Amino acid sequence: MTYSQRFKTLLVGLLPMGSVFFAFTAAAQNTSELGIGLGGLNYKGELSPHYQFRNNRPALTAFYRKDVSVPISLRAGLTAGFLRANDGNVKGVTKQVTPLARYRQANTKGGLIEASGVVEYNFFDYHNRRDKVHFTPYVFVGLAGFYASTETTSSTTALNRKGGLISLAIPAGLGFKYALSEHWNLGLEAGARKTFTDDLDHVDGKSRQQNDLVGNPHDKDWYYYNGISVSYTFYKIRCPENGQATGRRD
Repeated sequence: MTYSQRFKTLLVGLLPMGSVFFAFTAAAQNTSELGIGLGGLNYKGELSPHYQFRNNRPALTAFYRKDVSVPISLRAGLTAGFLRANDGNVKGVTKQVTPLARYRQANTKGGLIEASGVVEYNFFDYHNRRDKVHFTPYVFVGLAGFYASTETTSSTTALNRKGGLISLAIPAGLGFKYALSEHWNLGLEAGARKTFTDDLDHVDGKSRQQNDLVGNPHDKDWYYYNGISVSYTFYKIRCPENGQATGRRD
């Protein structure tokens, strides 16, 4: 079972739980968060067939999160960072550079900007100051659009290309939130982005000037974001029909 299939199975299993949880919290949530984060952007494709921690490059993110119920949050975010990969880092089972990577001797570098919207499922009510549990793990899935500008060069083939690309991706992953105080929160997150393109690194199977295979034309590129964030919680006062004001939970 692939990563995406496992995550879809998990999400399908969590949705009924969220529905039951929401039924016991009939009052709509009145909290929202504004936050920023610092982390790393990573890439998986022809020049990095597997996730490599060494390929992480600096990235920044800013987001707005709205709690629509205790378990469910909606988040809109903007992320920007750098991408980098090198054939010299692609090692096989013998710990040596793989034959294709050694022949190709290519590297890619550039930057990426992403705008995303995701749904988060929180396992605990970490905003409730009456409870002793002020943290929660969570999972998320959504949709993103991105613009990537990259350049790929090779010292042995005609693989020297650069340009920009606009495409869509499916972000999915998991994270951890901790309420430091009534208003301030700390977050950790790791997520993958499945793209619908094989041209993030400009390696789509063959070089344009030579008839030699330099990649796999049948797979798609991925990129990842992992990082730490800090956010500020806003509480909105609601006035129910009985005239008594309700607000944040103390």
